[in-house]
Amino acid sequence: MLFIEYPKCSTCKKAKKWLEDKGIAFEDRHIVENNPTAEELREWIKKSGLDIKRFFNTSGMKYRDLGLKDKLADMEEEEKLTLLSSDGMLVKRPLVVGDTVVLVGFKEKEWEEALL
Repeated sequence: MLFIEYPKCSTCKKAKKWLEDKGIAFEDRHIVENNPTAEELREWIKKSGLDIKRFFNTSGMKYRDLGLKDKLADMEEEEKLTLLSSDGMLVKRPLVVGDTVVLVGFKEKEWEEALL
C-alpha cells in the first residue's frame, strides 16, 4: 500500500499513526518531493470512483492563490490532471493507494471500513 503525505501536515501525521497503530504496512511517499504524475492520478481517480475535484486540496493556499474555486468548473479533465500533477501542494492529502482502494483525506471511519 502507498501512503502519500506531506510530513508537516497534522492530518497526515494522524493518519500515519493510525496506520502504524493498526499494523498496516505501507510505503511512504512525500507528496512535494515526489508529486503524483498525471497518469497515476488518472488511474487513482478511476479506481476511487470519486470526482477529480475531490483530489484537489481546496483548503490549501496554492488552491486559493490560483483562484481554482472559480476556474475548475470550466476546465477539461486533462487540464485538471496536468494542474494536479504540477504541484503536490494542490493534491488533497493524505492519499492511500492499495490494489483495490484509493482513499483521499483522512476520515477514520472510512479508513476502517476500507482497510480493516
